[in-house]
Amino acid sequence: MKIAIIGNGISGITAARWIRKLSDHEITVISGETDYFFSRTALMYIYMGHMRFNDTVPYEPWFWKKNRINLLRAWVRNIDFDNKTLMLDKAKSPHKTRPAIPDLFQYDKLIIATGSSPNKFGWPGQDLKGVRGLYSYQDLAYMERYSENLNRAVIVGGGLIGIEMAEMFHSRNIPVTFLVREESYWNNVLPKEESEMVNRHIKEHHIDLRLKTELKEIVDDGNGNACAVITNQGERIECGYVGLTAGVHPNIGFLKDTTLEIGRGIKVNKHLETNIKDVYAIGDCAEQTQPLPGRRGIEAIWYTGRMMGETVAYNICGQTKDYNPGIWFNSAKFLDIEYQVYGTVLAHPPEHHISIYWEHQDGKKSIRIIYDGNNQEILGFNLMGIRYRHEVCEKWIRDKANIVDVLTNLGLANFDPEFYDEYERQLIHSYNQQLDKGGTPITLQKTRGLDAVIRFLRQPFS
Repeated sequence: MKIAIIGNGISGITAARWIRKLSDHEITVISGETDYFFSRTALMYIYMGHMRFNDTVPYEPWFWKKNRINLLRAWVRNIDFDNKTLMLDKAKSPHKTRPAIPDLFQYDKLIIATGSSPNKFGWPGQDLKGVRGLYSYQDLAYMERYSENLNRAVIVGGGLIGIEMAEMFHSRNIPVTFLVREESYWNNVLPKEESEMVNRHIKEHHIDLRLKTELKEIVDDGNGNACAVITNQGERIECGYVGLTAGVHPNIGFLKDTTLEIGRGIKVNKHLETNIKDVYAIGDCAEQTQPLPGRRGIEAIWYTGRMMGETVAYNICGQTKDYNPGIWFNSAKFLDIEYQVYGTVLAHPPEHHISIYWEHQDGKKSIRIIYDGNNQEILGFNLMGIRYRHEVCEKWIRDKANIVDVLTNLGLANFDPEFYDEYERQLIHSYNQQLDKGGTPITLQKTRGLDAVIRFLRQPFS
């Protein structure tokens, strides 16, 4: 059986690797972006000089031949679903010894894993030279070309990609103006205190953060290049580059006029099947028609893409498996502040979501634990500048552990107590202060060390 995979990101490559583990099917991965799979989240470190592109490629070139995974450097222009045929456009590749790219490629089963594209909202000038998002390797190369002698960059949109781009320019001492339409950075995701912490941190790095400010127009210099932006406040800001980072959308434009069922993304069921037989969609471009409670139809993050890749491999190989993304997790970095979230932590929670919050006096570290006030069950963890063990937090959430049990054993979650300061006692102090009169104060148990963590993780789920 011939299996074609469009896209060589984490979703497509995970699918290819698992199909090879489970079967002897012929596998071909098609992508025009790069010759080999690379870590997309490391793009910023290439620009900042911390890594070379080769350092972001997890597998050696011989890996693909050894595992009999064929690679085609091409863009898919169109798909004839009735005849199971892909129409290809050859992409440039530095490897001249690669096999010739056919115009047509036939498959028996197809996996679409085309990822995301940056949003554009019809701003005047959004297609000028020197205007680009940051998602692909080509975006990085474009940004690099415009960075030499750049006087100022303006970044539009206050999400994770926006702050990455701000840090990239800042690392080269290029002045940055950061336009965020919300009242506080990423306050649709982060609780109030954490959002304000990031605001302060951005400003401490001398990045020109403009809250409650939107892009109105990108100005043409008369030769098709961006030279300034006009904000909704009527201000003109001179710049030589505009980064569009106001979110992403599924990269499915080439599929709009086909028989594939499309909403915001390619609609799939719990087996990641589309409405067309033998066609699947995974990763950022896939939209769950019946997402699990508390989850979104599209979740454009690394770990869900990896899980989809494994799930679709089982289903293609005849071993039926439902897609289950498990407990929500995400991590990022706001300049120097690391961020982790496990479980349910909402920017605007319902009344029964009770929050225990502690913030360090330096304003760059905090711990937030959320529990259900009705039954005292743990719901989530939000960490800024502090690391907790993923497996421990996940087990507590899955076990629906009582908040008192979690707090008294919080030392189990400490990622590396040997080398880092510990703040569990301060958080427990915050909890004890929140108790109603008559409540029993709690104390931290001495449950620390790797042996204690292993024993805890080996306990059966409740």
